[in-house]
Amino acid sequence: MGIPALFDLTGKVAVITGSSRGIGKAIAHRMAEHGASVVVSSRKQEACDEAVAEINAAVGRDAAIAIPANISVKEELQALISAATAKLGKIDILVCNAASNPYFGPMAGIADDQFTKILHNNIVSNHWLIQMAAPQMVERKDGAIIVISSIGGLKASTMIGAYNISKAADLQLVRNYAAEYGPANVRVNAICPGLIKTDFAKALWDDPEILKQSTAHSTLQRIGEPDEIAGMAVLLASKAGGFASGQGFVIDGGATVV
Repeated sequence: MGIPALFDLTGKVAVITGSSRGIGKAIAHRMAEHGASVVVSSRKQEACDEAVAEINAAVGRDAAIAIPANISVKEELQALISAATAKLGKIDILVCNAASNPYFGPMAGIADDQFTKILHNNIVSNHWLIQMAAPQMVERKDGAIIVISSIGGLKASTMIGAYNISKAADLQLVRNYAAEYGPANVRVNAICPGLIKTDFAKALWDDPEILKQSTAHSTLQRIGEPDEIAGMAVLLASKAGGFASGQGFVIDGGATVV
């Protein structure tokens, strides 16, 4: 049985940052499963290679390749986009998933270098990647850009305030680029996950008591899985999401409605 046309990514090329684990790896896996060729990228070659082997084994073809890059280094991001285009011929889908959060605590105590790192890696790096990948999409009059934001961008926090500021800025980045690139049929959207079972969020789910507190105020009262974010990424990259642009799609188990 073939892939339904609305969700078919056959012939498409996707570059996904932070995709050696967690949400990024789930997105790479599911896009490959739906027919795309995918570029797995994170800082370490070994981690990328392991994810590529896992994805290719799961989908039964050589769908994924590894191109490591550090999102904080502009030259490495340019090398990622250039290498992906050279190896696979084009980039149809860009997923800006990689992010960092080196500080937990009140903003009153955050050091300048920590605040700057969060803003740089979570906003400026996404801006760079879009600048680098979008021109070829504009030229072809087709493309999908997805930024992984967070429900943190929609509410306050006394522990991850700087991270939340960066994720709120990502939502505006998406709106601006959607306006700029819309006339060329390039769609730009964000996904705003709630609490997902990843290493990145381990502090909020590893301890059963903390997990209970973390999920008590959501309608589903459970933690999400990376695949539950990957499905929305596939939708936004495919024909099914063809009329969506400039939006932030909340997937949080109902945490922001109660």
